[in-house]
Amino acid sequence: MSLADVLEARDRIGDRLRRTPTWRSDSLSRHCGRTILLKAEYLQRTGSFKPRGALNLLATLPPEVHEIVAASAGNHAQGVALAAGFTDRHATVFMPVTASLPKVQATRDYGADVILEGATVDDAIGLAKARAEATGAVFASPFDHPLVIAGQGTVGLEIAEDAPEVEAVVVPVGGGGLISGVATALHALAPATRVVGVQAEGAACLLPSLAAGTARSLERVTTIADGIAIKSPSPLTLAHAQAYVDDVVTVDDDEIGRALVLLLERAKAVVEPAGAVGLAAVLGGKVPGDGPVVVVLSGGNVDPLLLVKLIDHGLSASGRFLRISARVPDHPGALAELTKVIASQDVNILDVEHHREGAGVGVDEVEVDFTLETHDRAHGDHVVAALELRGITVEVVH
Repeated sequence: MSLADVLEARDRIGDRLRRTPTWRSDSLSRHCGRTILLKAEYLQRTGSFKPRGALNLLATLPPEVHEIVAASAGNHAQGVALAAGFTDRHATVFMPVTASLPKVQATRDYGADVILEGATVDDAIGLAKARAEATGAVFASPFDHPLVIAGQGTVGLEIAEDAPEVEAVVVPVGGGGLISGVATALHALAPATRVVGVQAEGAACLLPSLAAGTARSLERVTTIADGIAIKSPSPLTLAHAQAYVDDVVTVDDDEIGRALVLLLERAKAVVEPAGAVGLAAVLGGKVPGDGPVVVVLSGGNVDPLLLVKLIDHGLSASGRFLRISARVPDHPGALAELTKVIASQDVNILDVEHHREGAGVGVDEVEVDFTLETHDRAHGDHVVAALELRGITVEVVH
């Protein structure tokens, strides 16, 4: 797959999809100590980059092809459903039983039939391939097809045009379709720009594959970033990564949570965990250099109920929530004295519970559990130290 294929994809897609903005975040730039530009693919139609590849593939199919089968955790599902509508085709999409309900409903709203089956995206892919083979439908891969990769590469074209002088472009990686396309375009148009892939630590299939020189499959994947929870790249995406990707790094769920909260607060960007991994890598010092960097925010399709949990997770990971368990004597005024000490440390008490019995609680003691709002991790450490200085036994609850 070459730059010419990506340029053809842009012509084929035309104006049916959006050219998403690449914009500088002054707030994130100050926070990271280098210029941060955000490629806002969460503003694309369906809320992710996925329609680019899906539409490029479906637009090349002969008119007699009416049935499309796909598999996805949600973003590719919506992309295929949208593209099928654009090209007057019908799509059936397999999604794992754990798929987000809003993503399932959105896929149906775009006109696709959804079948919930399989525990993982990889399971759903296997089921979709079997359905396509049995029925004669065309299987629209989420990443393992040169036309899909070329369509995703239009993200790279836009970055090269909008931010030609950046030092690095940081791209989320699941199966590798997005980074394959972006890296192909940038290798041709901006060869001095480094392309860095970011995977979730619990789904880092590309690193062992690069090390082995062949596609390797993980036994299982565990991450809050469901959009990139893939067990293995394909030989096709691995070959592109070997040729054009400069580095691949990983981030853990705590780092992803902190980045997601920061994007909400500082950039006003509602981004799903998979879309936040690039900023997580920059925040963690995993993208070398001090020059301008483009962070691809690949998607924003997050369940509102899950978002509440993710915000809580991110605030805890960044030290903004502090949960402690303290023991005080069981006599009048002890709890008031404890809360007085906490209040003197300029924290907000969000929740409090007390227990007079339980493992390790003496007959003359009370165990009190607090959830506190703190400025950062250092502030939380200061609160714990102040309590211990008063002789209060404190345990931080993780």
